Parts: sequence; structure tokens; C-alpha cells
Amino acid sequence: MSASPPSPAPLAALPTPLRWGIVSTGRIAGVFARDLASAKQGRLHAVGSRTLASAQRFAQERGIAAAHTHGSYAALLADAEVDAVYVATPHPEHRGVVLDALAAGKHVLCEKPIGMNLREVDEMQAAAAAADRTLMEAWMYRCHPQTERLVDLVQSGVIGELRHVQGAFSYRMAFDAQSRTWNKELGGGGILDVGGYPLSYARLLAGAAQGMPFAEPEELHAVGHLHPDTGIDEYTTAIVRFAGDVTAEVSCGVGVMQDNRLRVYGTAGWIEVLSPFVIVRGVESSTLVVHREGGDAPETIVIQPDRGLYAYEADAFAEAVRVGSREVAACTWADTRGNMAALTQWRERLGLMFAADEARPE
Repeated sequence: MSASPPSPAPLAALPTPLRWGIVSTGRIAGVFARDLASAKQGRLHAVGSRTLASAQRFAQERGIAAAHTHGSYAALLADAEVDAVYVATPHPEHRGVVLDALAAGKHVLCEKPIGMNLREVDEMQAAAAAADRTLMEAWMYRCHPQTERLVDLVQSGVIGELRHVQGAFSYRMAFDAQSRTWNKELGGGGILDVGGYPLSYARLLAGAAQGMPFAEPEELHAVGHLHPDTGIDEYTTAIVRFAGDVTAEVSCGVGVMQDNRLRVYGTAGWIEVLSPFVIVRGVESSTLVVHREGGDAPETIVIQPDRGLYAYEADAFAEAVRVGSREVAACTWADTRGNMAALTQWRERLGLMFAADEARPE
């Protein structure tokens, strides 16, 4: 008979800073661990991997104690000194790990996409509500001061009324049918991996123009190319219309490089975001370039952060935990659900389905 999971700690009993455990030891887990060192409300405390050897390598590089270095995800979730976990497994594994973490009494920050479809999102959010734990989909760019400044500029009318958003997040990776990027069983392709960035940004700005936290598409059309062997989306573009006839063109891909910038067009000018998604690689400045209609020269606005990109995300999450909120303001449950609905619509327009989309037996 297995042991019962530890009871969730009362919020008032949680330590400051928040003690983090990282689930998985891949590249993005390392990036999160690096930036967590500059967070103000959290620290790296534990790691769990499929093998002890992998966990030990990760732990030794980052100073995690042997007692909190775990050779399985279950062992990490059973670690009573872990308050919150960062889930960095492949996409199709998110649901299972998130549900297990919530059942173990952990707060959960899960890499995007948090689920493969709306059914999984609803299941995880219901579990978080039942467990009285904080749950967030990890759109790290949403927590950075550059994004806040861009929203302020759009709402202030610097470029007049918002008309169009154009964004791309695309990269080229050599074809390998077994890799996460190209393997359909692992949730490969551009839409779920990087397409959510420009799409969520368009939703954010379309909402900001209306004084709302986000907006949902009233219309979405898509074209793209599915790989002939694996069936994943190699590159694709969606055309979106929001209320007020605000339009957006969002592109993504894993088989072609694009100009990964964001351009925001209004009736009196436009703003170029040079690095909109993976904003900075460390604690360094970023820039917004404002082009005003009739202006002699564009204005460059410099944003100087005081911590790493993922540290802002970790701190926003920790603050939600501290005040007893189950949602993080930068990415609410309704926002997560809306973005997944739009991503699913994008996939459906291309005829792209995953195994998770099939109904599960009751």
C-alpha cells in the first residue's frame, strides 16, 4: 500500500522565499534554474528526473543538496520541503505531472502549453481549485517590464487606435523524426511549441486596446505546411480578427527561420518590439522602437530589468502564492483557457490532431 501524500501546507506556513523543485532536467529547466538565482521571492531547492544520474548532474551544477536530488518525479513530489514545482517535461506529459503535483499539495508553474487541448486545461484547473493550490501556465514574457510598458503605450494612444499586430516566432531545426520538435507523439510542431507566443501577444494587445486583460478571436483562418512523414506543422500562419476589426498575422515554425519580432500598428504610428518573447538572455536591457506618424525619427525606449526573464515569472507566481491567489494576474486561468482554444482552432484549420485529442474512456 502506497503512502499518502503530505497534506498541503497552510499558506501562512509557507517560507519566504518559496522553495522550488524542478521537474525534468532539459534545456528549459536549466534556463529557469539559472534565472531563479536572481528572483526576489524564490530559490531552487530540489530537482527530480527520470534517472538519478541525470538529477545528480543537474544538482551538482546548481548546488542542490543530495537530500533533495531525486531520481523520479514521484520522489520530488513527495519532498516535504518543496513548496512549488516548475514542470518542464515534454508537452504530452504536462497533464499527468501537474495533476500528480497538485495531489501532492504543490503549487504548480507549468511550461507552455500547459495541456494539449481544452479538456486537459479544464481538468488541471479544476484539480488546482479542488486542491486550493496556485496554478500558472509559464508565459514568462507576460511578467517582464517590457511587456507591461508595451501595453501601457498601446493604451495611452501613442500610436493612435490599434489596428494590426504582426508577430512571428519561428526557428529551423534539422529534421529528426525522433526528436521532440518533429515527433507528433511528443507534441511536436510549431503551433504548440512557439505559436502560442505571438498569438497570446495579439490577444493581450487586442484586449488592452479595449481596456481588457485580453481578447478572444472573432475569426481565425490559417494556412501552413504539415511534414509529409511525421504530420507535425513545419510552418504556418494564422490571420485573426478581434472585436473592433483589430487584425493580427501570427506565424510560427520549426523548419524555417523568420524575423522573430513583433510589430504593433495604429492609426498614428507603429511600435517595433525587437525581442518580444525570449526578451533577454540575462539581466540586460531591451528596447521598444516607436514610430510616430509625421515624426522625424523613431523614439527608442530602453527597459532595464533588475533580474532574469524567468525570475520575473517566478516572482509573480510566488507573490500569488503569498497573497493566497490561485491565479497569477499576468496569466489568469481564463487567459490560459482562451489561448488554448485559439491554438486548437489554429490546429483544426490545418487538420492537425494529436492522440490527446481523442476522447478518453470514462
